[in-house]
Amino acid sequence: MGEIEVPVHGLWGASTQRAVVNFPISELRFSPRFISAMGMIKVAAARVNCELGLLDNERAEAIVRAGEEVVSGQLYPHFVVDVFQTGSGTSTNMNTNEVIAHRALEILGKDRAESDFVHPNDHVNMCQSSNDVFPTAIHIAAYGGISEVLLPALRDLHGALLSKSREFNGIIKAGRTHLQDAAPVTLGQEFSGYAKQIEHALRQLHTAASGLCRVALGGTAVGTGLNAHPEFASRVLVKLTERVGVGFAEADDHFEAQSYLAAAIDVSAQLRACAIGLLKMLNDIRWLASGPRCGLGEISLPEIQPGSSIMPGKINPVVCESAMMACVHVIGSDFVVAQCGQHGNFELNTMMPIVAYHLLSSIEILGNSARNLSERCVRGISAHPERCRDFADKSLATVTALVPIIGYDRAAELAMRALRENRSIREVAEEEGVSSQAELERICDPFRMSRGG
Repeated sequence: MGEIEVPVHGLWGASTQRAVVNFPISELRFSPRFISAMGMIKVAAARVNCELGLLDNERAEAIVRAGEEVVSGQLYPHFVVDVFQTGSGTSTNMNTNEVIAHRALEILGKDRAESDFVHPNDHVNMCQSSNDVFPTAIHIAAYGGISEVLLPALRDLHGALLSKSREFNGIIKAGRTHLQDAAPVTLGQEFSGYAKQIEHALRQLHTAASGLCRVALGGTAVGTGLNAHPEFASRVLVKLTERVGVGFAEADDHFEAQSYLAAAIDVSAQLRACAIGLLKMLNDIRWLASGPRCGLGEISLPEIQPGSSIMPGKINPVVCESAMMACVHVIGSDFVVAQCGQHGNFELNTMMPIVAYHLLSSIEILGNSARNLSERCVRGISAHPERCRDFADKSLATVTALVPIIGYDRAAELAMRALRENRSIREVAEEEGVSSQAELERICDPFRMSRGG
């Protein structure tokens, strides 16, 4: 391929520089979490290869020290390859190998020209292939993001919503279906539904994340384990388990693990489901807070910043809008991941880098949005009980409680008369002699109806 110039300030080498030149596609780079996962694999691999007698202690310790600097993020600026690259992630694997090898040489007091002493392929990549390392790094990074960012944020949001459901349980309001008047509910019941959505998402994401614990490491190039010591993968995964605190194990079938990415696809689908549920809730909250004078105005959101550059005093539901955009991003990213999952041609999926990028960014974005939503919006929501009660009393749907007494058709006639005359159902029913005032107050009590009685 000939010579290629590599910047002297960079720890990467020729393979990485060729990728920089060959893929000038975007400004997108892998997240620090993903690069850290690559470093974890290289550190564990060096230690195991030393234990197996495949790598001498001097080289192994230097690789471990350099690898730990990758894990900690110290060397992150040296990871320069575009996300849009070779579909196996080989360019980023080689970027990792070269950075660690060259840093190890520095640690040993050697010149980079002495690359044969610590070689990116022969030593750092020993018993490995991009084809099994890269999907393994996806799993490690995704599990870390879910357990450290997303699930804690969703638990916090669930707690905030549950707290509001209890706080608002005594506030009666009009229910709405099809954006039309429906039977009364409490504001607390609406918020209990939102809390349950998050509870369901937590359960589904936890289940999906467990699939990430089965990894491709050990399959090397095509799933057969060629050039890897038979004990290599199992030993490396023991070390990764001790480090991360979750039980990683080899995939049941390496051919499936390297060509399909089932766990990543499953997690992405659950992220999408969570985002869809959040979108539903956020739209409701914006409607409930619409106003303050010309909308529903049943709740108020925290006033955290001016809403308009031209209309003084305007306050917008900006945190909701931010989270909604994040949700749409996650939904779109899942489409990308699903499409990429189809491109497992024979023994290898060839769209792994973009799967890694979208999966990990979705986890971080959804987690950060959920945290922001609970802290800057949900916890500060206040209700307007009088406004809620006024809507409940005016709702034509309260006539539903009279159906067992006067039948559906006559109840419909009462509702139409109340609408025409701009009066309450109770007033019209009393005037028509449906029942006594006291009995009508009992039957048409919105609290009674909200309990289904």
